[in-house]
Amino acid sequence: MGRKQKGAARRVALLGVLFALAAVLSLFEGALAGAMGLPPGVKPGLANTVVMFALLFLGLPPAACLAVLKALLALLTRGAVAGALSLCGGLFSVGVMWLLRRFGKPTPFILSASGALAHNAGQLAVFAALWGTRGARALVWYAPVLAVSGLVMGALTALALRALVPAMKKAGFSDIINNFYQ
Repeated sequence: MGRKQKGAARRVALLGVLFALAAVLSLFEGALAGAMGLPPGVKPGLANTVVMFALLFLGLPPAACLAVLKALLALLTRGAVAGALSLCGGLFSVGVMWLLRRFGKPTPFILSASGALAHNAGQLAVFAALWGTRGARALVWYAPVLAVSGLVMGALTALALRALVPAMKKAGFSDIINNFYQ
């Protein structure tokens, strides 16, 4: 196997590991949100840490792929509405974070909080599309709750990413991470 093929195989393997991690974290954070008594739609965003890691260190296509796979998991485990909310929120979040990275140098907090807020906005858009004007009007009062939770959970996601990078280096993926910083 040539060097280029090994690099591609390592990226695919890493993407598989990241999806497994995102799936476990997604299921865990759903249970955690319920146990913590968080309002509907508010989750810690732990699985989004994995998507943000992929965006930062692997690029847009792998991050978008993870967002789609997470949405498929939501569809299979929680139903069509959850899948649609996850898909639109996840892809909008990835898109906003990618644009921020492409045209600036945001801090991890700004990147993460923006991603969390975009995720919430994408979900609100789906909710409004599914339930029409009446549903959209009902959500106006709930948008501030999601905005505050997006900022708080975005900060937690940034902290989790900070912890994930050294772990990935220890797991043997320092070449991918070091390429990001060059």
